[in-house]
Amino acid sequence: MPETLSLPAHPRFFGRRRGKKLRTTAQSLVETLLPRLSFTLPPDGQGLDPASLFAAPMREFWLEIGFGGGEHLAWQAEHNPDVGLIGAEVFLNGIASLLGHINARHFGNIRIYAEDVRPLLPRLPAGCLSRVFVLFPDPWPKSRHEERRFIHHRNLDLLAPAMRKGALLRIATDDEIYKGWARAVMAARNDFADVTGDSAQKPEDWPATRYEAKARRAGREPIFLSYQRL
Repeated sequence: MPETLSLPAHPRFFGRRRGKKLRTTAQSLVETLLPRLSFTLPPDGQGLDPASLFAAPMREFWLEIGFGGGEHLAWQAEHNPDVGLIGAEVFLNGIASLLGHINARHFGNIRIYAEDVRPLLPRLPAGCLSRVFVLFPDPWPKSRHEERRFIHHRNLDLLAPAMRKGALLRIATDDEIYKGWARAVMAARNDFADVTGDSAQKPEDWPATRYEAKARRAGREPIFLSYQRL
């Protein structure tokens, strides 16, 4: 097992873990399908090899942090069947939505970490991730809450070692404060290069999600940022 960083003290989590009561079908998937696709951290600070999560060999491993309703993750699974996709999400209703996609389309290349992703990151082997997605995260727009934003040096210090050289970090947001925040934080990093381009428009292999549609209906224009691990 490759060497991993030491696990930090468990951070405090901010955010919702569940919303409205699940419908019968969704609740059934949570009870029957989620246990087969989810995983927990190994004990005693041991590392977690992503290859061990999948029955078949995978060409690469990608991580989506906060997958929302799972539309993006399901699209990527369908179009990249040889890539092992790990989705980290704590919101039960979003997890149930992704399970619906998986159940309907029989994906075998998605695994779910149904907890705060931060304790997972230092357990991953160095350089094991080829892509990471942080799409429409909670913007925490108040300045006193900026420490809660995922695009933060503390979190990136945990994430960067798990990304191989040349790996892509994709970030999307429709929040004006978060747009400037994300650009400023990433510009201050010496381990990532901005490969967004001038337009910050969505790449072709970046499908629409409900959060993007909601933002556009409200008149908020999303930006789509890409950074390459150096």
